[in-house]
Amino acid sequence: MIFCRRKVLQISSGIDDMGTIKWDLALCLLLAWIVIYFCIWKGIKTSGKIMYFTATSPYILMTVLLIRGCTLEGAGEGIKFYLTPNFERLADAEVWVDAGTQIFFSYSISLGVLTALGSYNKFHHNSYRDCIIFACTNSGTSFFAGFVIFSVLGFKAHKQGVSVAEVAESGPGLAFIAYPEAVAQMPISPLWSILFFFMIILLGLDSQFVGVEGFITAITDLFPTHFKKGHRKEMFIGVTCIISFLLGLCMVTNGGMYVFQIFDFYSGSRIILVVAFLECIAIGYLYGVDRFYDNIEMMYGFRIPILMKWMWTVVTPLFTIILFVLNGYTYSELTYNRTYHYPQWAIGLGWMMACSSIVFVPIVIGYKLYQHPGDTILQRIRLLMKPKLRQHQLRVQDTDPDELIQDTETHKMEEQTSPYPGYHQVVDNGNASVNQTRETKA
Repeated sequence: MIFCRRKVLQISSGIDDMGTIKWDLALCLLLAWIVIYFCIWKGIKTSGKIMYFTATSPYILMTVLLIRGCTLEGAGEGIKFYLTPNFERLADAEVWVDAGTQIFFSYSISLGVLTALGSYNKFHHNSYRDCIIFACTNSGTSFFAGFVIFSVLGFKAHKQGVSVAEVAESGPGLAFIAYPEAVAQMPISPLWSILFFFMIILLGLDSQFVGVEGFITAITDLFPTHFKKGHRKEMFIGVTCIISFLLGLCMVTNGGMYVFQIFDFYSGSRIILVVAFLECIAIGYLYGVDRFYDNIEMMYGFRIPILMKWMWTVVTPLFTIILFVLNGYTYSELTYNRTYHYPQWAIGLGWMMACSSIVFVPIVIGYKLYQHPGDTILQRIRLLMKPKLRQHQLRVQDTDPDELIQDTETHKMEEQTSPYPGYHQVVDNGNASVNQTRETKA
């Protein structure tokens, strides 16, 4: 703990004292962004192949660490502590809020990443099956990783003669203080430390690949003709990585840990629950849950369980908004290490970052209401709430020609500049078939 905070971080007294850039950490940050750039600069075809290694290798390393951890004294106590439920905590609203938001971020729900990466699939790809596999694998990995962590924490508690609860930490402290301290007490500790931190690096890079690739995909799909010229896409990825690196420099100063916690607590905050709620309302009630359900059947060739309609329109909106309300009820201002209290200006900056996720929703609504033709506000609202469909989205029962977003001539012009020029659309009595190859879009 002392080595991490005084030697590695050289942490200052507070966010008011940012100090200087730690150049060893800055060079590590630079190396990370260089690796990320060269892994994704050629698009999903390159990053997809790299992810085969970065996503699977941690399982091998976790298995090795688990086998070693289970052979240590006290490992059983750590695993017992991990598996023994404390049902009294179920009455704690903060537990539900933390669990719910953790699932959202762990699954990348409502962040746009899954949508962006999923757009590389063929139109009739069975992504419903992929979602089930993804959810089971994700949660299963978290459950498996718990054994890896708590077997070693049990050993640490045994060596110190204290309970497992006293040595367990959350957040960065678990990965960079608690677990390394336990590994340092093991035989051949350098080997296990190298394996552990190599696994952490792979997991971090893998997560960053996905986040950056999702952002790049969204922007290049908005301006497809611009980024297809020359090496503009590679240059845009480079600029994105450079800007991200520069933004990260404030986190590798002496006061960088305080800045990191603000970003982690607020920008990656419970606001995502509001985003998920608005998405459910937009799909379920504005676009239309029946239309969305039929579109999925057009893609998959079969109907998914009708229960999903209730999930989209009732269960998920209620779940997200209740969690958000509970978060407001249990809210307490951010502290570092339970001792340092952030100044009010830092708390205000954090809330500004949190609100930046949804502030454009009312802004765009106001702009659309101002721009859209209509005699009254109610008429404009009614027209804006009516979905505008492209031809391949039409069902047999969609006979209203006004639901088409454009006339034929404009539609042809759009096809020439479409974000998905590889789409081949075949419309037969309102049923659409859209085919696209991964290579065409990539």
